[in-house]
Amino acid sequence: MRARALLATFLLCLSALAGAAPRIPASDAVVLERLPVRAGDPAALELRRLRATAAAAPADADAAAALARRYFELAMEEGDPRYVGYAEAALRAWPETAATPPEILVLHGMLRQYRHDFARGMADFELALRAQPDNTEAHAWRAAIFMVQADYASARRECEQLAPSATELQATACVAYVDATTGRAREAYAKLAAALAKRSDVPPGFHIWIQTRLAEFAWRAGELSAAEGHFRKGLELGVNDNFLLAAYADFLLEQNRPAEVISLLKSWERSDTLLLRLALAARRLKQPEADRLARTLGERFADASLRGERLHLQEEARYLLDLKGDARAALAAAAENYRTQREPRDAEILLRAALASQDRAAAEPALKWLEASGFEAGVLRAIAGQVKALK
Repeated sequence: MRARALLATFLLCLSALAGAAPRIPASDAVVLERLPVRAGDPAALELRRLRATAAAAPADADAAAALARRYFELAMEEGDPRYVGYAEAALRAWPETAATPPEILVLHGMLRQYRHDFARGMADFELALRAQPDNTEAHAWRAAIFMVQADYASARRECEQLAPSATELQATACVAYVDATTGRAREAYAKLAAALAKRSDVPPGFHIWIQTRLAEFAWRAGELSAAEGHFRKGLELGVNDNFLLAAYADFLLEQNRPAEVISLLKSWERSDTLLLRLALAARRLKQPEADRLARTLGERFADASLRGERLHLQEEARYLLDLKGDARAALAAAAENYRTQREPRDAEILLRAALASQDRAAAEPALKWLEASGFEAGVLRAIAGQVKALK
C-alpha cells in the first residue's frame, strides 16, 4: 500500500511537471532544497513530540490543534508557506462545520487568511464565534482581516466585541492598530506604549507584535529614533518573526542603510519576503550577489505562479519595479494585489508603480484610500502628490 501511494505521488509530480525540463545537479555537492528545520533544532524536537502525540490519538482535537498551531507559528516566524500545508494536513480530520470545536475552526480561519482566502477565513471565525461568542482570538483575527481590507469601522467593532473577554493590553492594541491607520498615529502610540508599560508578563509573540506596531506608529509620526528603538527591542526578544524583520528592513532601506539590511537578513534567503529586501539592499550596494538574489526571487515567483499561488503579490510588484525595471508588469501585479489587500504597503507599491508607468487612473483606488483614511506617512503622501500631478 505504501509503495502504491508513493507511486501515485510520483505520477502526480510527473503530470504537474510535464513539459518542464528536468533540473540535473552538476554534482552531489549541489543543494537542491533546504528543509525548514534541522534534525537537532529545538523546533524539530518539539514538532516530533507534537506529531507523535497527534498520531497516537488521531481523534484528539486538542492534540491536532497543538500541532497545527505550532506549524502556523513556524510559518509566521520563518516566512515558509510549507508549514501552512503541514498545519492543514494536521486538521484534515476536522472539517469546517458547526460541529467542529471552536479552536479548530479558529485555526482553519488562520490558515485560510494566510493563503489570502479571506472570505472563507471569516466564515470559519464566524462559526467559532457562534459556538463561543467570547473567543478573543476569533475577534482579533476578524479585526486583522478587516484592517487588510481597509474596513476600519468593522475592525473597530471587532475590537469593541473582544474587549470584555480580553486583557487591557489586548483591547488597547486592537484599537490602537485601527487608530494609527486612520490619522491618529501619535495618540495610538501613546496609549499602546502606556498599556505595555503596565505589563511585565507579555508572551514573546504578542510582545514582538506590539514592538513592531509601536515602531510603525512612531515611524508614521516621523519619530525615527523611537521607531528604531522599538524595532531593536523586538529583535532583542530573541524570537524569529518574519514580519518584524521585513518591517525593520523596509525602515532601513527608506533611511538608505542597505548595509544594515544585509547584516540583518543574511541568513534569511529562504523567506521570499525577506529575500526581496536582501536583493534590494544588495542592488543598492552594487554587490556581486545582487543578480543572483534577484534571479532566485524571480524563479520563486515563477514557480509559485505555476502552482497557482500568488501569496506575495505586493513583494512581486516590488521585485518587478525595483529589480526588473518593468513598470507595467509591476503595476498589473500591484493592482491585482490591491483588489484584496489594502494595507499601507499595498497602497505604496500601487502608487509607485502607477507613477513609474505615468498612469494616474490606475492609482485612483490608493489615492482615494489615502484621503479617506487620513493615514499619516510623509513618504507615501509625497508619492501620492507626484501621482496626482500626472496628466
